[in-house]
Amino acid sequence: MSQEIVELTQQLLESISSGDWKTYTQLCDPTLTCFEPEAQGHLVEGMEFHKFYFDLQSDRAKSHSNVTIASPHVRLVGESVAIISYTRLVQALSSDMPYTKSFEETRVWEKQDGDWKHVHFHRSRPAKSRPGRWMGKRGC
Repeated sequence: MSQEIVELTQQLLESISSGDWKTYTQLCDPTLTCFEPEAQGHLVEGMEFHKFYFDLQSDRAKSHSNVTIASPHVRLVGESVAIISYTRLVQALSSDMPYTKSFEETRVWEKQDGDWKHVHFHRSRPAKSRPGRWMGKRGC
């Protein structure tokens, strides 16, 4: 079952990368919630917030990119919930120069009527490391 969650997550990320709204909505629950950088610290509920970005992408030429799920970790919670955490690597071109962006992501999948649906995610940019900084008792 863990491999199935990794494959569904890869399919979801590819739908985002290619601007495939139909596939994205098939994989997501309509009440999807998230925290992501674009939401400026607010909890977003539903699909309209995300549709805006898909519509923007369809108005522009589709960019060619490659999406990789690095170091996936899947935790099954019973038979109906799965949580996947990983680093998302996005390779693309800008002015004919290749670059890679990374994001730290956690996604929650729920089994609904026999199908896995994406119900929540948290995406953030990687924190810059601070060598030598000790967090003390409150840094757990």
